[in-house]
Amino acid sequence: MKEIKVFNSGLEDAFTTKLTKVIRNFDSYEGGVGDRNVIKIIELDQLKLNIKAFKIPNVVNKIVYNFFRKSKAQRSFEYANKLLELGVGTPKPIAYFEYKSPFTFKQSFYVSEQLDCDMTYRELTKDFTIPNYDAILRAFTRFTYSLHEKGIHFLDHSPGNTLIKKNDTGYNFYLVDLNRMDFGPLDFETRIKNFSRLTIHKSMVEVMSDEYAKCTGEDYDKIFNLMWHETETFQYKFHRKKRLKKKLKIKKN
Repeated sequence: MKEIKVFNSGLEDAFTTKLTKVIRNFDSYEGGVGDRNVIKIIELDQLKLNIKAFKIPNVVNKIVYNFFRKSKAQRSFEYANKLLELGVGTPKPIAYFEYKSPFTFKQSFYVSEQLDCDMTYRELTKDFTIPNYDAILRAFTRFTYSLHEKGIHFLDHSPGNTLIKKNDTGYNFYLVDLNRMDFGPLDFETRIKNFSRLTIHKSMVEVMSDEYAKCTGEDYDKIFNLMWHETETFQYKFHRKKRLKKKLKIKKN
């Protein structure tokens, strides 16, 4: 089996050798979270690493990832470096690994520094008593606006994929789960639709719409009506898909 490994510059040979051994023996390490993809926090030379093992793809994607498309690990690594170049927070990328046979793709791993945060956006959707709640939500909205201004379309802009850390003057935001991104100018509809997966709460959409209107100079009602419409549309499709999966599962059983 062919092993492909790519490291960021500045790492010592001794460290990369040890990291390679960790990846090769990933299954022997205890712990891990995730169903499809498994994440383990492993300490190496006093550095906490976040190692994500992507699920082995299906038969079709084994061919696709081997010949036609970059792996999720490679895209995560490259997008993380690009985000940092653009001044956007994300855990520091360390390396990615791929394992292939001559004709099919087997598995890939993405390695980054573990970043301990105060919360994720998800907590904002569950606890409205968080101190400075409104300020955090508005700061997050400005962060999203800055992504759009930089031509970053984060396709997995969902509750668990933004880490939040308090600093002396406000809040820092860090993107994770990076393998689905587009780069280039975003039109108005695409920008507002990018908020659609974040919450089911109308009150949050009202605040984000208000802050985005302040950032853009666009009409609040125009932004809110589109943002709420896209939110409802996403929720409808999401739950319809869940119901369909449940029916198919029942039929199989």
